[in-house]
Amino acid sequence: MATNQQRREAAKRKLERQLARRAERAKRRRIVGVGVTVGAVVVVAGLVVILATRGDDSAAEDTGADPGSTQGSAPESTPIEIPTERVAAPQRPEPLPDPTTCEYPESGEAAKEVDPPSGGEVPASGTVPVTLKSSVGDIPLELDRALAPCTVHSFVNLAEQGFYTDTTCHRISTEGLQMLQCGDPKGDGTGGPGYSFADETFEGLTYGRGILAMANSGPDTNGSQFFMVYGEAPLPPDYTVFGTISDSGLDVIDEVARAGHDNSSQAGGGTPHTDVTFTEVTVGGN
Repeated sequence: MATNQQRREAAKRKLERQLARRAERAKRRRIVGVGVTVGAVVVVAGLVVILATRGDDSAAEDTGADPGSTQGSAPESTPIEIPTERVAAPQRPEPLPDPTTCEYPESGEAAKEVDPPSGGEVPASGTVPVTLKSSVGDIPLELDRALAPCTVHSFVNLAEQGFYTDTTCHRISTEGLQMLQCGDPKGDGTGGPGYSFADETFEGLTYGRGILAMANSGPDTNGSQFFMVYGEAPLPPDYTVFGTISDSGLDVIDEVARAGHDNSSQAGGGTPHTDVTFTEVTVGGN
C-alpha cells in the first residue's frame, strides 16, 4: 500500500508530465503561428506584386509607346506585316531615245560639297550594279538606265564622289507606305546636292516590294534623296523609278522595319530605331 510520500511523488511526476505536455503544445502553437504569419506575408506580397504588375501593363497599354522610345515603359509593338513577294520591275511602254539628253540646273544649297553631273547625252540602256554598304549590312541595287537614264547618271555621279558615304537613312514608314528613305547628308529630309533634274515617270507606273525610286518635293525637284520600297506602296505615279533592290538587301531593310521608328515624321513614320548609315557606296559596270 502506497504511503502518503509515495502518493505525493506520483502526483508531482504526473503534474510535471502535464506541464511538459502543455509547454510542448504551446511551443507547437507558436511555431504554427509564425508559419501562418510568414505564409500570410508571402501571400500578401504576392498579391502586391501581381497588382503592381497588372498596373504596369495597363499603363503601358495606355501609352501606346514604341519599344525604345522616350515615352516610358511600353509593350512591344504589334509585329508589322511585310509582303514576301516582290513586284515585277516596271517597263516603259515606249523606250526613250538612246542616248537621252539630261539637264541638272542649280537648285538650293548643297548639303555636302559635290560637283553636279555633266549634262548632255547619257546612255538610256543597260544596268548599273551598286552596293550600299551600311551599318546594318550590304544592300545591293541594280540601276536601270532604260527606266530613268538621267536619274541613274546623277546617282552614279553622287556615289562616285562619296556624297552618300557617312549619311544616314532618316525616315522609315511601316504602315500604308512601307519604305526606307535615305540620301540626305543633313539627316532631316531637307538636304540635297545643290541641283535638280526632271522627273522620268510615265503613265501606269506602280510601286511595291523591291522598287527603288526618287523622293521629291513636287514635280521635277529630284536631287539626292531616294526611297527603297520593302512592302506596300499605294502611291500615284509621281516618283521616278530607277532600279530594284536585291533579295538580300530587302532582308536587311525588313529587319530595320521590324525594329520600328520614333513616329517623328509628320509625313508618316519616323527615324528608324535601328541606325542605318552608309559606310561606302560602290559602283560597278557603268
